[in-house]
Amino acid sequence: MGVELREVTAADVLAFFEHQRDPEAVRMAAFTSADPSDRAAFLVRWARILADDSAVARTVVFDGEVVGHVARFTRFGEPEVTYWIDREHWGKGLATAGLELFLRSEPRRPLYARAAVDNLGSLRVLEKCGFVAVGEDVGFAEGRGEDVEEFILRLDR
Repeated sequence: MGVELREVTAADVLAFFEHQRDPEAVRMAAFTSADPSDRAAFLVRWARILADDSAVARTVVFDGEVVGHVARFTRFGEPEVTYWIDREHWGKGLATAGLELFLRSEPRRPLYARAAVDNLGSLRVLEKCGFVAVGEDVGFAEGRGEDVEEFILRLDR
């Protein structure tokens, strides 16, 4: 069956909430919400994402199971992608497959992405999908409670 993308459903958002509560995943992602256990805030954030006509969000499904999401939104006036895969499924190529599928249907270029400099898995996913580091930034990362360096990456093709 493999990896598929689909429209996000309310049930998917509840699965996303459970995925992002994993402490190790939160630490790796770094730039997360201040309180990953705050279900109400999470649902409000996703309601805003899904109501935003300028954003596109898709559920990543693997062998019939919701394993994460991928999305494009506007940040600092530029289109940026983000994704999250449940830690139980890390190392299986699902983030790369999901992002590749998403990029095939997303015509906007350039596209940007950001990842903590020590998030080697995410950086590999972005590089495999054609993103190239074009800058660096430092920002407060709620998931770590400290300032964290991040790479800014761009996809031109």
